[in-house]
Amino acid sequence: MSDEDYVYDEASGEWLPASELAARHSDAERVEVRDAVGNLLADGDAVTLIKDLEVKGAGQTLKQGTLIKSIRLTGDAQEIDCKYPGIKGLVLRAEFVRKR
Repeated sequence: MSDEDYVYDEASGEWLPASELAARHSDAERVEVRDAVGNLLADGDAVTLIKDLEVKGAGQTLKQGTLIKSIRLTGDAQEIDCKYPGIKGLVLRAEFVRKR
């Protein structure tokens, strides 16, 4: 028998080990980010743009079909953080990209 503390989970009405309850809460807080066609995106995925996008503050337009490598999820269900040459701090909406 382990010496782990048990915590009452109000959602399930059960007494659970503290580590298991923490794991359940972290899974519940994880946000699913999906691209324009419904594919699940993850950190490190490569995506392509599905339409031309003007980048505010950069005076540049990213054309449809542009490949963006190694995205990062931001915790928002619709925003992804990207790196692109010549543009710092690029954040794209997931609705404008498709997973490669």
